[in-house]
Amino acid sequence: MQTRRYHHGDLRAALLTRAEQTLRDKGPGALSLRELARDLGVSHAAPSRHFKDKQALLDALALVGFERMDAALTASQAAAGAPFADRVGALARAYVDFATANAALLDLMYTVKHDPEASEALIAAGQRLGAMAVDVVAEGQRSGDVRQGPAVQIGMPVFTTLHGFASFATSGVLTPEEVESGLAGVIAYMLRGCAPDGRTVPSPDAGPSGFECFNPRPPGGTSHPV
Repeated sequence: MQTRRYHHGDLRAALLTRAEQTLRDKGPGALSLRELARDLGVSHAAPSRHFKDKQALLDALALVGFERMDAALTASQAAAGAPFADRVGALARAYVDFATANAALLDLMYTVKHDPEASEALIAAGQRLGAMAVDVVAEGQRSGDVRQGPAVQIGMPVFTTLHGFASFATSGVLTPEEVESGLAGVIAYMLRGCAPDGRTVPSPDAGPSGFECFNPRPPGGTSHPV
């Protein structure tokens, strides 16, 4: 009988990669540290050096999701134009793109209960994403594109609309074509929700110039500030 190796180079990274694949293909119920060890050709005890149990693995995988989303949204803002509409559009499209490409991971990030010991890091990760949305609103206030008032209070209802749309997209309620066509309308709604009184915003039919904000509920079900 072949003896399984205890070490596997960067075993932690390998476990997370294989776990994400299983999550995507079969859901969180199919995840097992013993099965992952067998797939990676290591002893069944080897994963315990990195994750004390399945819950610890799920928590770590959720944190990877938040970090990856943060990178995607940050990149969208770096590439966006200066106008407020462009920044909102870029943020919205990046969020929906991430959601549709990582539906199972997004579900794990926001709907699965997490261990209290891991919640602090996960909440902090979610708050970093919320802070990005607040920064966009605050910059819009400085440019006159967003009404005055607390940026958190303005951004919360506007950007949670985006998460609701993304949830429909990932659950199969919307077809890919409906996601693509509907996103412009969602972005227009977001812009109207931020606009100063009496200010009009571009129609969804105006094209990508105006359409080319967000902080859903955190792990464990309590609310983050946006």
